[in-house]
Amino acid sequence: MARGTYVLAIDVPPIEVEIGAAGEYRLEGPYAYVGSAFGPGGFSRIERHRDLAAGEREVRHWHVDYLLGHPASELAAVARFPGADRECELAESLPGEPVGGVGASDCDCPAHLLSVPDVGRLREALESEGGVVG
Repeated sequence: MARGTYVLAIDVPPIEVEIGAAGEYRLEGPYAYVGSAFGPGGFSRIERHRDLAAGEREVRHWHVDYLLGHPASELAAVARFPGADRECELAESLPGEPVGGVGASDCDCPAHLLSVPDVGRLREALESEGGVVG
C-alpha cells in the first residue's frame, strides 16, 4: 500500500461551515489542505476524501471532511508525495495563508488548510515541489 503526504485543492464559493471542534468559518476561494497518509490505508484516504466530496459518504473524521462534505465545495485536484513525510513542511511553504486552527491539531503548525491565490498557482507550486498532481 502506497503511503506519503498529499495535498487537496478545494474550490469553495462563499459558505459558512462548522469545522468540528474548530468552530464556524466563513470561507471563499480556493484552498489547499495538506494531509498525511501513513496509516494502514495509505493513499486510500484520498479516495475516502473523493467519496465525501461527491456526496457518497457521510462520516466526518478530520477537519477537512467538514469542508469537503459541504455540497458547494469541489475537489479540484490532488497531489501525492509518495513515501515522503512532508505534511508540516508543505503546509508552511505552499503559497497561501493558513486558516487558523484547521487541520493541524496534532502538530505545532498554525494550520494545514491554506487559503491559496488560485488553483493554477497551487498546481505549479506542487509540481515544483515534486508532487504527482492529478
